[in-house]
Amino acid sequence: MKKETLTTISERTGFSITTISRVLSGNAVKYRISPQTAELIIADAKKCDYTPSVLAQSLRTKKTNTVGLLLPSVSNPFFADMARVIITELDKQGYLTIVIDTMESEVRMSDNAKSLIQRNVDGIIVVPCGDNPIALERIGAVLPLVLIDRIYHNTTLPYVTTNNFKGSFDAVNLLISKGYRRIVCIQGELSSTPNKYRVSGYERAMREAGLEDNIMVVGNEFSAQNGYLETKLLLNMAERPQAILALSNTIVLGALKAIREVDLSIPKDIALLSFDDNAYMDYLTPPITRVGQPVEDMAKLSVKILLDCIKNSGKRTTVSQLELSPTILLGGSI
Repeated sequence: MKKETLTTISERTGFSITTISRVLSGNAVKYRISPQTAELIIADAKKCDYTPSVLAQSLRTKKTNTVGLLLPSVSNPFFADMARVIITELDKQGYLTIVIDTMESEVRMSDNAKSLIQRNVDGIIVVPCGDNPIALERIGAVLPLVLIDRIYHNTTLPYVTTNNFKGSFDAVNLLISKGYRRIVCIQGELSSTPNKYRVSGYERAMREAGLEDNIMVVGNEFSAQNGYLETKLLLNMAERPQAILALSNTIVLGALKAIREVDLSIPKDIALLSFDDNAYMDYLTPPITRVGQPVEDMAKLSVKILLDCIKNSGKRTTVSQLELSPTILLGGSI
């Protein structure tokens, strides 16, 4: 089947390509094209199922109606939920989302962001990797870019994140209020700002409770394997922990597997508390107590900030650096 173009519509209707283009781009009134002419052109375009060239439109408008979304791990349920909301919100506004997994690599993140620029995306939402903001700040100077979840210290880039320090601090205090004293923290990516704040919150709560001698932080990535391996080692200590604070929902799955393998009861033998929420945690036995982040709010706000910046030619007209509050969701694991 021959591809329909403005030329083929012109050949059938007898109107010029310029007139057809103005009608199909919604500018008939602006150029004083009669309603009868506009109706004939629109009817013909619908009849032949004409699809306008995205490339041609982008050359005229300088916009592609596409946004890049860079995530460190699409297999992580937390980032999968985030992506779902962002894609839905962008779709409502007529934007296509290009999702890229940077695989927790700062180099891949930088290269992928540059690749998106070459594809003329209108903006980028990114969960950054590493702790050096220079690459993204350079991109943010020429293209609308918003950080979500992870941020950089003292950056000028807009972002939406959670108060990770408070989430971890409150979680440890909850464990302490339940009588736990030997509380171990299994952390994630060392360069991740949420991880740093969560560890800091854990350590502050332990110190304020006079438990500085019990502070123990292990692990090095947001993965189930990390949770599993570190928990196996912890359970073989002469004096095993009374409670584990897992700093992601993936880490807690690995920890749960290791605990099950030695037939320990949760929370009778050992308590388990996770940072990050997901619906599946209510279906585990027992349901996991966790620190919930407002993922949907974070995602929607990041889209609003980005689109505001795009619509105002790169200028920010709204509050562009936001920190939202987490909540503790009680299960039966502590």
